[in-house]
Formats: sequence, structure tokens, C-alpha cells
Amino acid sequence: MPRISPVNQARWARFRHNRRGYWSLWIFAVLFVLSLCSELIANDKPLLVHFNERWYVPVLNNYSESDFGGPFATPAEYQDPWLRQQIDQHGWALWAPIRFGANSINFATTTPFPSPPSTQNWLGTDANGGDVLARILYGTRISILFGLMLTLFSSVMGRGGRCRPGLLWR
Repeated sequence: MPRISPVNQARWARFRHNRRGYWSLWIFAVLFVLSLCSELIANDKPLLVHFNERWYVPVLNNYSESDFGGPFATPAEYQDPWLRQQIDQHGWALWAPIRFGANSINFATTTPFPSPPSTQNWLGTDANGGDVLARILYGTRISILFGLMLTLFSSVMGRGGRCRPGLLWR
């Protein structure tokens, strides 16, 4: 395990005494980890399906409707009431806490879009019918990863740029 230099230990101790900054770091870390697990928290596909004594993992694999007793070999639409009924009759499904993905639309709502918070859509829906909380989770992940990649890329380019003038002007 690498040892931390005394200078960095002092910096970390000074940062920990800044309560607001320290708690902000922890809150940011928790939100970042939650956004990395977006598919497990907000997804329009079940996480696990047990159907006719067989196991399916729709989050990882694409299954056709014929795998669940349907007449067509088209991709399974798990929000379809007929397919939900088939799964309920011949097995069970483990769903994510939020049953909508980043691009899915809630067609089953009785209120017009944008709709207020409800038991299905915890923060409501936007003007297009998308779940606001699901879009926040996926958007947070994209934004943070973009920022981290941009920072890394800028650091690499900056270090390379600082080395070049020294080589060119010799």
C-alpha cells in the first residue's frame, strides 16, 4: 500500500476540518456512485425474470417477445401490458425501483405531460413524458464523466504542451 507523504497528510487533515467541504465531498461521491448504477436504479427493463423455469437477465441481454410466449421475434417490450401479464402468469420479474429509463415514456399516466410527482414518477414527468428522476440520474453520470474526461485530457495536453516549447527553442 503506498504511503502518503506528510505534506499530503497535513493537507488532508486541514481539508477534513473544513466540515462543509468534507461533507460536500461525501455527498458528491455518493451521488456519483448512484449515477454509475443508473441501470440498476432506473430501467424500463426488469433486472431479472424467471419465466417457465428459465432465468433471463434483460438488463444484460436482449430477448425477443417469442422467448416469453409471444408470436413475433421482435425485441420484447417489457412495459407492454400483455407481456407483463405473461410474465406474471408464468413466473415473476424483479424490477428496478424506478421503472423508466432515460429515454422511456410513461404512456400509462392519466394526467397530461408534464405531470406532477406521483407514485410511478417520483419527481413527475417532463413535457415529453419522460421520468424526471431517471433523466437526472443518467444526465448526472454523463455530465460527471464528461467533466472528468475533459480534465484528464486537458492535463495530458497541458503537460505535453509545456514540454514542446522547451524542445523547439533549444
